[in-house]
Amino acid sequence: MSSSYTSVKSLHNSLPSFHPRIPVSALPSIAFLSLLGFFGLTFMFTTLSKSRLPFTEVATVFIASSLAGMGVVALFCTVGVYV
Repeated sequence: MSSSYTSVKSLHNSLPSFHPRIPVSALPSIAFLSLLGFFGLTFMFTTLSKSRLPFTEVATVFIASSLAGMGVVALFCTVGVYV
């Protein structure tokens, strides 16, 4: 083994373990609320009357897709599929 590998290995062993910023116990609630918001905004987007300027539609779609992405990742992490 080279000396650089040994030094990197000792540095790795001396570092503290990873602690997530969001508690793991909060992930089910985050997943539920995010996906609930996503489905609510999707319903609102499909029932809105179409306007000439699609600013509200685009804003609704961006918020809904962000909530869907966060909700799916939180749901995966809740069931043990760490992405």
